[in-house]
Amino acid sequence: MMNLFKLDIGYIPCHPTIVSAMLDLAEITKDDVLYDLGCGDGRIVITAAQKYHIPAVGIDLDPQRIADARNNAIQAGVSHQVNFLSQNLFESDFSQATVITLYLLPHLNLKLRPLLWQQLKPGSRIISRDFDMEDWPPSKIVDLQVEEEDIKLYSWVVS
Repeated sequence: MMNLFKLDIGYIPCHPTIVSAMLDLAEITKDDVLYDLGCGDGRIVITAAQKYHIPAVGIDLDPQRIADARNNAIQAGVSHQVNFLSQNLFESDFSQATVITLYLLPHLNLKLRPLLWQQLKPGSRIISRDFDMEDWPPSKIVDLQVEEEDIKLYSWVVS
């Protein structure tokens, strides 16, 4: 079967410690809705649903990752609380999100930034692993070391 889509980034799963740190940095409340853009196997979405009992949505271009994420949500017992969409991020509606998580490449973050500003309400938080958004200074930066890898998390609040 021929691939009809082109992936912009490879799949690199986040260590559970990084997932927890990203969610902690987002300061999630019971009123939040989380969207993970480039969700991979769904681990951030699933953890948010389990730990914070909030609705969460994962979006990924790769249909195999979405299938994996849906199966993982079923196994984790949160499939009723989460949704996974096989879509192009740049054609997606994430306007219901109050928290966005990202682990994309710098040029994708920058390309996504105007959509984030357009779709997200003031007070929404954006958490990115490893990559900033150039001239948009983050409100917080957290440095981690996980299994001898230096990790940097960035947080922005939409104004």
